[in-house]
Amino acid sequence: MNLRNNALKTLKETSRTFYIPISRLPDGLLEAVASAYLCMRAIDEVEDHPDLDNFTKAKLLRRMSLNLQAATERSREEDFALGLIPYSHTLPDVTLRVGQWALLAPDSIAPRIWDATAAMADRMAYWAENNWTIRTEANLDQYTFSVAGAVGLLLSDLWGWYDGTQTNRSYAIGFGRGLQTINIVRNYREDLRRGVSFFPQEWRVEDMHQYARRNLKLADLYTQSLPPGPALDFCKIPLALAYGTLEVMALGKEKLSRSDVIALVQQVTR
Repeated sequence: MNLRNNALKTLKETSRTFYIPISRLPDGLLEAVASAYLCMRAIDEVEDHPDLDNFTKAKLLRRMSLNLQAATERSREEDFALGLIPYSHTLPDVTLRVGQWALLAPDSIAPRIWDATAAMADRMAYWAENNWTIRTEANLDQYTFSVAGAVGLLLSDLWGWYDGTQTNRSYAIGFGRGLQTINIVRNYREDLRRGVSFFPQEWRVEDMHQYARRNLKLADLYTQSLPPGPALDFCKIPLALAYGTLEVMALGKEKLSRSDVIALVQQVTR
């Protein structure tokens, strides 16, 4: 129970978008989805770290991937953090505690979460080595699949594992891509300051908005096809927040206010 409580506390500190739907999930599924989110957050913090050079990011991400690939039912927390200790004063807590998050998932689904996180860490290492160079829409598709479309596929596996819910995997990828694109638009000025742009050549903010909306249409189809249950309850919240964020960004604001978030969540959970 302590590990679950620690995970929820960390979730609340790291993501207001995902804390709400994860905290509402039933026992078992909550631990699985929280484990997946926090493991991926652990590697994401390495990819986005402002004080690490790209070579070091790639090295750390590949080390974390290998740790996850070596995991078994006998693995301990420290096994997942091999190679991270020299960077313990640089890396955030959520990354250093990756072993806790990896072991939070129920045994019968944990290896799927480790596999997905390991694959994502390897892809992130590739993008770090290439300084996230995106020239074409195909490059953007590759990147948004790497870090988010694949999360949609993992969630589909978690719904199926928990209660047999079946989903359309192409729609799942679109769901992930749509959410990631909104993050890209929200952070693009900050990214430019560190010499990175996720915009294909000649694309403007409006083009990225269109790309996001195209993928969120697939997210709509994904959500509409879900039967009543925890998967639907979960997916409705980030989707509503994504559309809300797109709307306020189109008006020139950076993100939803706290009161906007609360109102949208209440609206979709009535």
